[in-house]
Amino acid sequence: MASNEMTEADVIVLGVGTCGEDLSLQLLDAGLSVIGIEASLVGGECAYWACIPSKMMIRAANMLQEARKIEGVSGHADVRAEWAPVANRITTEATGGWDDSFAVERFESRGGRLIHGQGKLAGPKTVSVDGETLTARIGVVIATGSQPAVPKIDGLVNIDAWSTHDVISATELPESLIVLGGGPIGCELGQVLARFGVKVTIVEAADRLLPREEPEASEAVATAFEAEGISVRTGDPVVKVGKNDDSITISLAGGDVITAEKLLVVTGRKVDLTGLGLESIGLPTTGFIEVDERMHAADGLWAMGDMTGKAMFTHVAVHQAGIIAADILKKDHTTARYHAVPRAVFTDPEVGSVGITESEAVAQGLDVEVVVKRVPYSFRGWLDMASVGAIKVIADRGTGVVVGATASGPRASEILGLLTFAVHTKAKLDDLRSMIYAFPTFYGGVGEAIGAYGKGVQTVLDPEFEGFRSAR
Repeated sequence: MASNEMTEADVIVLGVGTCGEDLSLQLLDAGLSVIGIEASLVGGECAYWACIPSKMMIRAANMLQEARKIEGVSGHADVRAEWAPVANRITTEATGGWDDSFAVERFESRGGRLIHGQGKLAGPKTVSVDGETLTARIGVVIATGSQPAVPKIDGLVNIDAWSTHDVISATELPESLIVLGGGPIGCELGQVLARFGVKVTIVEAADRLLPREEPEASEAVATAFEAEGISVRTGDPVVKVGKNDDSITISLAGGDVITAEKLLVVTGRKVDLTGLGLESIGLPTTGFIEVDERMHAADGLWAMGDMTGKAMFTHVAVHQAGIIAADILKKDHTTARYHAVPRAVFTDPEVGSVGITESEAVAQGLDVEVVVKRVPYSFRGWLDMASVGAIKVIADRGTGVVVGATASGPRASEILGLLTFAVHTKAKLDDLRSMIYAFPTFYGGVGEAIGAYGKGVQTVLDPEFEGFRSAR
């Protein structure tokens, strides 16, 4: 039977986004038959609407900002921002015009069958899609991802608000923009558009930007935004949204009203399990899909990605795909562990974090000690004229094991590699102190913070550096 006519396969993958495609190709290359069902674009949100195109935008915006810093340092530059080349690169290089035909061809050339449609479970190892019933000999994998979470605010449903899709596909930019949500996506996209001349206001209901991250990281980003003319409103929720001629207005709980040409809503993501047919095998249709360390949700059923509720990151979903592939192929006994999930925010300054934060440590009653090294007072930070940022390391006081860390500042997402390895392997502070760090480097700031260079180096640029302190 030709692959595009298969109604039975070893595995059916319901949702061929980033992790679904990755798993499918692993199984196909191993000789298994696979039917993939995808309601949208093969490759998923990350490839077409999030990680990849947004980082193209960020790269372009950062180049502009670097050029603006030339004056008084290394010469002169006439910097003029143009959005058209950015939009063109996203369309031609990142998304292929939001056309997944190349991904479908890649899938089918391996021998798989790809169906564009809305599939659902119809019983154990059984899936229905567009009136067709498909069966799996080994099992079904669910990876249908998440959707934007839109808050219930008076008047918001009546507004033609922007989503991330609208920003990514924009060929022209508005003169002004309100960003509703000061999390990673709101901060990244807000800064990009501000650097291209848009008057940006970011509104976050929590008391600071990036509320999931350490306060030092939030402060670094907020300080940078202020210097760039980005207005930030925190701790004052939006209570009403309205339209006034060609502009959008938002009313804050404190009484202020803000007006802009466009409103971008980026207040997180949600998982919707209704419509997946989980009830046909006795599983609940609310919350997340519960899985074990091998990603089993039931006999002959695996789940991965956002819908497991472990961490809504592409890298976590792909990690889970590898675990499922190994389980199906009976290769090894790899299990999922989430104590060292890295998080990266690609603002300028960047933020990279892993493990638990100081507040989480206190909430858990842990006896930990904390050190904070300000990046401008590290050697590389001083040389590069970094104005904000900090490296923060949290260690168990009794064992010396590193349980969490955050870096904010230049190259923070790359410093995160060292910090993640330390938390993942449960390395001790003594292990990090005994390392030789290349000098002068941004990651060397970790060594400066914990004393790898000796106390003299710790304080040479920052006489107020205090070293470790208790988190209690």
